[in-house]
Amino acid sequence: MTYLNKMILAGLLAALAACTNATGYDGGGSAGAGGSGAGSAGDPASPAYFQQAIGDRVLFAVDQSDLSSEAQSTLQAQAEWLMRNSDYSAVIEGHADEQGTREYNLALGARRANAAREFLVSRGVAGSRLKTVSYGKERPIEICSEEACYAKNRRAVTVLSADLTG
Repeated sequence: MTYLNKMILAGLLAALAACTNATGYDGGGSAGAGGSGAGSAGDPASPAYFQQAIGDRVLFAVDQSDLSSEAQSTLQAQAEWLMRNSDYSAVIEGHADEQGTREYNLALGARRANAAREFLVSRGVAGSRLKTVSYGKERPIEICSEEACYAKNRRAVTVLSADLTG
């Protein structure tokens, strides 16, 4: 084996070794979709679990801020999670689709965020742990002029943060 071949082989082995994780430590992020380490989607007290298993968003009908039964079910699960995990507070973001004026959609987003907040408070979550913000149509997750896109943008999203003051 020539010197060049040995160097190439050594480089490939080093690259392969860098891709493995023999210690199980992933640098502080999540442990992967199936992991059960702290902070992973497998840890019931983690924000990743909240987002993936509980659900961090509820959807609304056109020009509506009323909570559907599906939205209420998701928010009930959010309330239970928040009650068990009092180290977290949340900002509830209200969003709208791109139809309508900026002003109308900001007001609609605010009504949606407030509807979600009021539901959580009615289920025992302290109002002091919940804030709301409306982005109206300014932060779409889907961009197209079709109902399928509009439907995904009509939402309220619960964004968790560690409560460092308590």
